[in-house]
Amino acid sequence: MTTRRSLLKSLSLTGVLASLRTPFSVFAQPQSSYPSVMGDDRWFWASTLHKIVNPVIKNLAEGTLVEKMPLETPPNYFLKVKKVTYLEAVGRTLAGVAPWLALPDDDTPEGRLRKQLKADLLRGLPRCVDPKSPDYLNFRTEGQPIVDAAFVAHGFLRAPNVLWQPLDDLTKKRFVEEFKSLRDRKPAYSNWLLFSGITEAFLLSIGEQADPFRIDIAIKKMKEWYVGDGWYSDGDRFAMDYYNSFVIHPMLVDMLKICVEHKMATQNEYDEALKRMVRHADFQERLLSPEGTFPVFGRSMTYRAGAFQVLAQTALMEQLPEHIAPAQVRSGLTKMLRQFFEGSQNFDKNGWLLLGFNGSQPMIADAYTSTGSLYLTTLGFLPLGLPATHRFWTDPAADWTAKKAWAGQSVKKDYRVGY
Repeated sequence: MTTRRSLLKSLSLTGVLASLRTPFSVFAQPQSSYPSVMGDDRWFWASTLHKIVNPVIKNLAEGTLVEKMPLETPPNYFLKVKKVTYLEAVGRTLAGVAPWLALPDDDTPEGRLRKQLKADLLRGLPRCVDPKSPDYLNFRTEGQPIVDAAFVAHGFLRAPNVLWQPLDDLTKKRFVEEFKSLRDRKPAYSNWLLFSGITEAFLLSIGEQADPFRIDIAIKKMKEWYVGDGWYSDGDRFAMDYYNSFVIHPMLVDMLKICVEHKMATQNEYDEALKRMVRHADFQERLLSPEGTFPVFGRSMTYRAGAFQVLAQTALMEQLPEHIAPAQVRSGLTKMLRQFFEGSQNFDKNGWLLLGFNGSQPMIADAYTSTGSLYLTTLGFLPLGLPATHRFWTDPAADWTAKKAWAGQSVKKDYRVGY
């Protein structure tokens, strides 16, 4: 560990600084854009997340997101792509990158990446809600903005001091108006209730008038749809997919936290939801194979690493199950992220994500998936919000459950839980 840290400190920042001034296309070749240290997991995570989000954030800062972002869709796509895909990209990017950007500034190579992204976001976010901007995003029509406004709100909730508070008063007022405009549309009777709920919870958190019914119905229906052992049904009928991680557990827990603070939910309700998320994280850790792969089933597999948001958020919250060491989660997730992003197979020549799971695979995309949808993959990077000195990053690498089991090591038995 000491040798690795010494090597990192000795690296010149020239490569990093150069990467911040180079065209977007270089981010399709991470080896040439970022210095690296063999075995340094955190630097791999940080440089990879920067590579993923930089085309979205940099273009937004420069007012060229609509101009430059590709519009890749599957053959059976049924939405109005130009009305929805840009808000998808911005909202999902914001929700994933927020915990990392919330860390204090520092002068490390990683800190310089964060500083650049924060500065660009604070330049770009006002454009999202400025009707005169070419990058004015659509909150006002279609149903899909209910979804992606929620990811914007989730991003603000995850890093209020660096992404919300620094915005000027006019921009804040405009975001509030856009969020409230969503009330003229009805969310689908599914995980979509959480999208409406968390947007209203954000308004509540900043002292704005929230719609209590949209919050309450989301909480009540999720309670009804809990099927046991850490799993929720997405609506009346259970579907075996990753939506418990893409949306349900993280948004429910974070929404309930706000509601408890404002006496709209009880501490017991929050604690119960958190226990259920922790149990689901237990499953997720076991889903990672010794090679860092995981089963490809259900909807939205194009969201890639976003399938592990629950495990990532539970690590970020320091709420991992007692028998799971932070280092084994870091090691397992790093192996998974390397499967996706160590090469360039998931990026086009300009650094934008491609439609697919691990490569260009339009056939695996759902009928509602476009380029902007893919940025939900950033939700797998939430532990970057833990400082570099945290044991999640500093403890020696450790085998995760599946790797132990297939190597003949001792592993904990798994049993159903009663809550």
